[in-house]
Amino acid sequence: MTRFSVLDLVPVREGGTLTEAFAATTDLARAADALGCDRFWVAEHHAMDGIAGGATSVVLAHIGNATRRIRIGSGGIMLPNHTPFQIAEQFGTLDALFPGRIDLGLGRAPGAGPELQRALRKNLHQAAEYFPQDVAELRALLTGNLDLPIAATPGLGAQVEMWMLGSSLFGAQLAAQLGLPYAFAAHFAPDHLDSALAVYRRDFQPSEALDKPHVMVAMNVFAADTEAEAHLLASSQQQSFVRLRSGTPGKLPPPIADYANTLPAQAQAMLAHLGQAAAVGTASQVREQIAAFVARTGADEILLCGATYDPEARIRSLEATLEACNTVPVT
Repeated sequence: MTRFSVLDLVPVREGGTLTEAFAATTDLARAADALGCDRFWVAEHHAMDGIAGGATSVVLAHIGNATRRIRIGSGGIMLPNHTPFQIAEQFGTLDALFPGRIDLGLGRAPGAGPELQRALRKNLHQAAEYFPQDVAELRALLTGNLDLPIAATPGLGAQVEMWMLGSSLFGAQLAAQLGLPYAFAAHFAPDHLDSALAVYRRDFQPSEALDKPHVMVAMNVFAADTEAEAHLLASSQQQSFVRLRSGTPGKLPPPIADYANTLPAQAQAMLAHLGQAAAVGTASQVREQIAAFVARTGADEILLCGATYDPEARIRSLEATLEACNTVPVT
């Protein structure tokens, strides 16, 4: 059986507040917990009006207190923005607060212009070059598998499940080399999906953490009572994608009926390309699309993404998706 998890960016909607965004994320996490999802992940973004998950470990602490059994984690922490020691302390603290429930997904992309580099006091592009070494150091700070001159407390001995994130061959190769589970961000960058998964599975080296390849793939999913309603829900995130790619990101906008058909051909093509890692429609339609995606990728887990302007609509979408997909086979 395919396992399902949730990725949330803590979206801030137009006309809404940060407080409302955090409350909506907490409600979604509670729903995912009650519905039996495996994980609830939050992604690190900075200096974006429409995304409030920048202080990722703080958000996760709040979500941990609001949920009972679901694993919580980062999808991901952009390690070039930090030092391995800082992240070991933060996630070691989370593990002590919520034992056996903490995931640490790591990404390499700095995703930052010169303004953020100055604000973080780091040369992020240079830091990204040291990503493999920093991942190894971070793992050593948590596991003690290397003799380091300093110990992270909290951190050392924490039972944190480390994941490698990626949207290219680099992350797949590093995940395989280190014997880590691998999550592919197909929901916004599907270009190298098939080749990255093939490289990861081909080159995987067993580790103490994992004896065989384990793959999770992210996809955008919107389920509703009718196909038209599902496409309407999806239009808020589609608008955000178009604005981001055109250099004008902002808060999550209200839905627009038949949005894609209002766009120029280039933007329509971009959304259609992203649609290869999406499922939009009624519950039965979403089930069929997810089953086809699982058949294509052989994913062990699906990471459900997709912000809606109405937070309650996303919870209803999640409920409908999980109810419809409770018999999706792993191929």
